[in-house]
Amino acid sequence: MLKGFTAPRSPLGVAALVPSPPWHFAGDVLAVEFWNDPDASVHSLPTGVELDKKHPGHSVALFADYQFTAQNDEYLDPARYQCRQFTVLLDAMWKGARIAWCPYCYADNDAALMRGWIQGYPRKLGAVHQTRTFGTASAASAPLVHDGRFSACMSAHGRLLVQARVTLRERVERLVGLLDRQIVGRRHFPRLSAGMHEKPAVDELVRCVSNHVLITDIWIGESELNFPEAYGEELEVLGPLKVGRGYRFSFSYSVTDIEILADLTT
Repeated sequence: MLKGFTAPRSPLGVAALVPSPPWHFAGDVLAVEFWNDPDASVHSLPTGVELDKKHPGHSVALFADYQFTAQNDEYLDPARYQCRQFTVLLDAMWKGARIAWCPYCYADNDAALMRGWIQGYPRKLGAVHQTRTFGTASAASAPLVHDGRFSACMSAHGRLLVQARVTLRERVERLVGLLDRQIVGRRHFPRLSAGMHEKPAVDELVRCVSNHVLITDIWIGESELNFPEAYGEELEVLGPLKVGRGYRFSFSYSVTDIEILADLTT
């Protein structure tokens, strides 16, 4: 009997690209809030999701450098289970509830790519980098202090897609106005069968469920953000017209579930 949570299923199940949940994550984030053109970003929304009219165009760009584990000390396999990713979230509404819609997401390894598709994140492969802080004081370790400077970028297929820079100004006790909405994505798996290309096997609007969320070492400051235009991408359509606050913080959370909001195949 073949085993494994994902393909490839195998006699022992060890070959599966992603182990069974619960999944646990911990890492560092550099984030920038921004406002894009609502007339353009509205076209990235699926049926039933609307832009938040009280916050038109308000969005956030998230760079994460993190580590993953399931039940078998996967964090001891860093080549496979360390990841860097970039995500865009748009302020939106679903049946009167405030949500964060995820139109684009990039990650740098195959396990993260598969986890994202399972959860409803539309991940693509990308190279993501951000300034790091280490435990020793050094000119090479960005300090978490007033005027501390951090940078991040994301590219795909050799083309630069995002650049960001944050200058820290003050440490705060909690995030305000950032990541305070439930993230909603879309699980979409098409059929290859002739005549059924427009009838996906799975097409679900889902809420991403996170447990045991901890956020610490929160700093806010000034920021810069740019989405260069690149062939084969549409990320620049959501590029910033105005840039707001920048953030740097550490996080941890666990995942065991998603909530299906709508079956779009019907």
